[in-house]
Amino acid sequence: MRLRLLSLTVVAMAATSPTLAAPKLRAWVTTGDKSQLLNAQAPVSASRAGAVAGLPVITVDTNERHQSMVGFGAAVTDSSAWLIQNKLNPADRDSLLRELFGRGQGGLGFSFTRVTIGASDFSLDHYSLNDTPGGAPDPDLKHFSLARPQQYVFPTVRAALTINPDLKVMASPWSAPAWMKTTGSLVKGQLKPEAYPVYARFFARYIREAAEVGVPTDYLSIQNEPDFEPDNYPGMRWPPQDRARFFGEHLAPVFQREKIKTRVLDWDHNWDQPQQPLTVLADAKARAFLTGVAWHCYAGDVSAQDKVRGAYPDKEVFFTECSGGEWAPKFDDSFSWMVEQLIIGSTRGGARGVLMWNLALDEKFGPHAGGCGDCRGVVSIDSQTGAVTRTQEYYAFGHASRFVKPGAVRIGSPAKVEGLRTVAFQNPDGQRVLIVLNVSTGPADFAIASAKTRFKASLPARSVGTFVW
Repeated sequence: MRLRLLSLTVVAMAATSPTLAAPKLRAWVTTGDKSQLLNAQAPVSASRAGAVAGLPVITVDTNERHQSMVGFGAAVTDSSAWLIQNKLNPADRDSLLRELFGRGQGGLGFSFTRVTIGASDFSLDHYSLNDTPGGAPDPDLKHFSLARPQQYVFPTVRAALTINPDLKVMASPWSAPAWMKTTGSLVKGQLKPEAYPVYARFFARYIREAAEVGVPTDYLSIQNEPDFEPDNYPGMRWPPQDRARFFGEHLAPVFQREKIKTRVLDWDHNWDQPQQPLTVLADAKARAFLTGVAWHCYAGDVSAQDKVRGAYPDKEVFFTECSGGEWAPKFDDSFSWMVEQLIIGSTRGGARGVLMWNLALDEKFGPHAGGCGDCRGVVSIDSQTGAVTRTQEYYAFGHASRFVKPGAVRIGSPAKVEGLRTVAFQNPDGQRVLIVLNVSTGPADFAIASAKTRFKASLPARSVGTFVW
């Protein structure tokens, strides 16, 4: 069945002063068949005429206020930064970064990113920031060096910060330096108990020295996916009771002594184990130190965010990693899933920031050193030609990041109205933003109610609309 293009009719139900400009509804649409990709629709002025009787109603309530937003974005991994710095000429590099991080001329306006402290699977090789000859202990951190992130990652982040000074940066290690671990290797193992004090100083040094070269650390997690030990790239298991002890007895005193203001998040792993962050937060010292909890998408359900948030409502929520990949190659399926689970689901579950994994990968889903061989980036950069392809994740996140500004507040809207899924925000300037996903196989007509104004709208099957007024 041919999908209908979006049509909008706006109906003002209350009398409007003739001296005031009538409100206008603007919309941008992406369809599952890719016939529209963040396409702008013609603005429609409010009208006293028309009827919305009998239509499903999405009521947007500015009096119902939830979390303020840090923003949306993706990780500047080693692989992403290497491609951006080496496979694009200076003009194309600047153009792509402005498209991803800028707000003018259709930029996505990414305002949240993540970097790795040392190597991940999306690095060219395995390394830490404190490698030593023969794996010898280095309690004074004499071999600590930011030389590797200074090659590609930090220049990319600094360029993004120049484009968007509101950009917030999160940092996460995949492994402690090998000499601190039970395996003596970046692969597998746990942190030795005697290494806890020096690892706390390691984090403080990273934050301080990264800031000195122009890369802030607004948020930190101490371990990416602490319940997973990959067998062919850096990783480290770190049980919740031990993380709690590290937070309360080691990292907190060091941060206090050195006056470090970086906000620290626990977990940074999947939705399937809410008991892990709950165990950490049950520790009084850890709880007093931690800002909140970070989540990934690869197992479990987004409702886990609510379980932890309900137990500790003063702790912030962040969603910090999910990747698209060729295990879900169909545009409509993976695009719809990303919008429903991450853009709508995670923010309705309290997330202040929402991150995809790789900002950019090449046409072979790399480069990578172990780990995922078919992950997608937000964009794909052809390693031979430099051509940029925008993936379904680009459009899914663009429906939020382009319109929801840093400091926006999530406001009231129904989670579900028949075949529609919704989330709404109010920007700092008062502008309302409503994101609507039509999960049904047919077009949907509906009304948007906001104060005394009603808007009538339609969305094609398997499509997303961002509505702004």
